[in-house]
Amino acid sequence: MDYLRTPDTRFEDLEGYGFAPNYLEVDDTEGGRLRVHYLDEGPGEAAPVLALHGEPTWCYLYRKMIPVFTGAGHRVVAPDLVGFGRSDKPVRREDYTYQRHVDWMASVLRQLDLNGITLVCQDWGGLIGLRLWAEMPERFARIVVANTALPTGDEPMSDAFRSWRAFSQDVDPFPAGRIVSGGTTGKLSEAGIAAYDAPFPDESYKAGARQFPMLVPDAPDNPASAANRAAWSVLRGLDTPVLTAFGADDRIMAGVDQVIQKLLPGAQGQAHTILPAAGHFLQEDAGPELAALTNEFIARTS
Repeated sequence: MDYLRTPDTRFEDLEGYGFAPNYLEVDDTEGGRLRVHYLDEGPGEAAPVLALHGEPTWCYLYRKMIPVFTGAGHRVVAPDLVGFGRSDKPVRREDYTYQRHVDWMASVLRQLDLNGITLVCQDWGGLIGLRLWAEMPERFARIVVANTALPTGDEPMSDAFRSWRAFSQDVDPFPAGRIVSGGTTGKLSEAGIAAYDAPFPDESYKAGARQFPMLVPDAPDNPASAANRAAWSVLRGLDTPVLTAFGADDRIMAGVDQVIQKLLPGAQGQAHTILPAAGHFLQEDAGPELAALTNEFIARTS
């Protein structure tokens, strides 16, 4: 599998980001290897908070939350999905599939031997992370679902999502930083926008960012629909504690939190939250608040 690797110089002196990089390799499924970047902060012996980002972000998204987690004594593992951040970026759009992303992140969890996981997942971090939970439930202690879902294609996609997907395919160039800023209520500084653009020196690095919106199951016969239905069958039988924390200004995910609360047994009786001044990228708008809610959730369910 042909891939690009963003030069390290692109990640120097980013606003609010001073974390040390870590790397491991995963099987690209074609006889080669891909390098995956991850942050690993806090005491190594502590149970991990696994922070999974989505589209078109990278682990920079969690920079405001990591100190709140580590300050409470938690370890934080925050990978960059393949195609994003400091992870390798396959050059062909067809190299990106939903199943490969699940498999690549499953390899990360197994290689790091993460157990007692508190999953914090948003956007595609949830589409992947909830599949990981279903695949290896014994590794997960609790789940924080933030502006994300596990779609099967059996329900129609919202107009807001269809508009976003059309925009993602037509816009040229693909403005990653501006997209993130547009999905917040507070808007990003120019330095913050530049940090989300940093992984993508030019359009050739953005195959994953372009392809992700097309991988969301949008019809019952989508290639990922059956696997997501199977995952739901597992998740509905688990009593793992689940907390939803959604941004009030996220139009794409509006109402999905109520579906999660209804379908997952571990969501019953939890202190679910709507963050009033937060958009889709709620880690930007209310990162410390979301981290504090997660810390309280961990304390209550430990």
